[in-house]
Amino acid sequence: MSVPAAAPMMANTATGWGLPMLFTAPYAPGYKIDRVLGMTYGITVRSRGLGGNIIAGLRTIGGGEIKEYTELAHQARQQALDRLQEHAQSMGANAVISVNFDSTEVGSTMDEIIAFGTAVVISQMVGDGQQFVKLS
Repeated sequence: MSVPAAAPMMANTATGWGLPMLFTAPYAPGYKIDRVLGMTYGITVRSRGLGGNIIAGLRTIGGGEIKEYTELAHQARQQALDRLQEHAQSMGANAVISVNFDSTEVGSTMDEIIAFGTAVVISQMVGDGQQFVKLS
């Protein structure tokens, strides 16, 4: 059994991995959807500390990438994905399809990051593993 690139590498009785697999597509290649459990999400609200805001503010003078904010955005997205997987797992899912992000500014100093998708139970397809998607 080959491991999809998006798959976590921990044991899970349903799929052979641990936390639910995440797919941005509305399907899981090589798997069939046995049950749709509903929407799942992970959310975090982050704020850069005063020191980070000062350093980032100074970097805007010279232009270019503001690494403090880039790192904050990366950490926030990863935390939202981790919480999405935990929520999906608590629902009994072994995969999440149609994974997306959204963000909103809260006040003038905080950002809300949400990762969301559809929690599903999947199983590996028997046979050649091909899955055709009908585009209408």
